[in-house]
Amino acid sequence: MHMVASNNRAMQRVLQVSLVATFCYVVATLYFGVRAHSLALISEAGHNVSDMLAIVLSFVAVYFQARPATEEKTFGYQRAGVLAAFVNALTLIVLSGWIAISAIHRLAAPVSVEPRLMMEVAVAGVLMNGFIAALLWKFSGDVNIRSVFLHMLGDTLSTAAVIAGGAGILFTHLYWIDPVLSIVIAGMILYSSYGIVRETLHILLEGTPKDLQLREIRTAMETVDGVQGVHDLHVWSLGSSSYILACHVLICEMEVSASAALLENLNATLWNRFHIQHTTIQFETQGCETTHGCSAPPELETVGAHGHHHHGHDHSHGHAHTH
Repeated sequence: MHMVASNNRAMQRVLQVSLVATFCYVVATLYFGVRAHSLALISEAGHNVSDMLAIVLSFVAVYFQARPATEEKTFGYQRAGVLAAFVNALTLIVLSGWIAISAIHRLAAPVSVEPRLMMEVAVAGVLMNGFIAALLWKFSGDVNIRSVFLHMLGDTLSTAAVIAGGAGILFTHLYWIDPVLSIVIAGMILYSSYGIVRETLHILLEGTPKDLQLREIRTAMETVDGVQGVHDLHVWSLGSSSYILACHVLICEMEVSASAALLENLNATLWNRFHIQHTTIQFETQGCETTHGCSAPPELETVGAHGHHHHGHDHSHGHAHTH
């Protein structure tokens, strides 16, 4: 818990620095974008406003994630970061649409821009966004922080594109380069946002974590001595890296002390092989029926052989273990 707390404090410090730097850059890009008549710079300012919102959301999420569980919120606020990432990605998708539409209008009615001013502001942007992205990279295993990192990385690349565009306008006087650059920036924003939306929706819909396979988990559990079968197996994640498992395990008749050792072996296997740290394992000495809320058992068992004894199961319940 101390490690998690110190990690959260480090994340909060990085996000605070990022917020101040981004605010200063938003003011600069908006002011100079209007002065240079550059849609690419103004769209950069818009993009950076969304970055500010992303940082604020992520900061709030990191704060909530550190709060302890309560009787009302038994898992704490671990999903706060996932929700923040989801909202961030949706705002970016809307922003990319706005930039693309503005750029199409600008293509229809070209406006002369000041390329030197564009390039000077963009150089400052590349340095600032690159610095913030480098700070956030350390924590990019967290989907919440990764959504902000992608914001900043996208900004660094798109601002670099503004420098290239400014140089192109300076030497060729082709002012359509500015709106075309804006469309490229919008496409980059859309692409990175779509990946975050998919990942966060998968977590919010209790999907099996993308780096785990149920078949492999079931096979590993069934190789533990004393286990005859595993069914009603569910694995999901609270955040981007905290996994939870719940299942029914069929065992032979044994003393409670023996089943406690079996439970310990199962938890050790799940932690060592799959990094699943929170488990709820229900032991059964006979199979349960699908008609009583238990999902379909493995192929080796047949429902007809189960009888109708669900309410009379001899269940011994494994407790949730956190490693």
